[in-house]
Amino acid sequence: MTTKDDIEELFRMHYAAMYRLSMRIIRDDNVSRDIVHDIFEALLLSGRSDVSESYLLAAVRNRCLKYIRSLSAHDRMKEAYSIDENEIEYEEWPDDETIALIQATVSNDLTDVCRRVVNLRFSEDYSYREIAEKIGISKVAVYKHLRHAIDVLREKLSQNG
Repeated sequence: MTTKDDIEELFRMHYAAMYRLSMRIIRDDNVSRDIVHDIFEALLLSGRSDVSESYLLAAVRNRCLKYIRSLSAHDRMKEAYSIDENEIEYEEWPDDETIALIQATVSNDLTDVCRRVVNLRFSEDYSYREIAEKIGISKVAVYKHLRHAIDVLREKLSQNG
């Protein structure tokens, strides 16, 4: 049976390494402390005191990954890149001129099938499979048409700065 003294001894021996690992992964002081404390609480409740340092570090890693998975995609990006949204300056892009150039390029420089694939994909949000079924071509052909359209657009946009 685990005693409180056994857990306190484990805590003194391994807390610093566990906290450092959590901070490397999460980069949030409060969350890292909570993760490490939760692991020790679980040990106390389970009655286990015969655990190694590698077991404790694996537990930290697993809890950190579970925490990251629980975040929304936006929060994960903020966590991964330590983004402070107050520091972000949003630039208006694409501007009206760029949008007009893209629309003109799609209308004038692409074949009918390629133009239809682009419209179904980006205007109507169809999947590759849905586009292939609707037009009667393979998914590979859909990919090739989109790849061609993107190459044409990239070339046109790079010409115009």
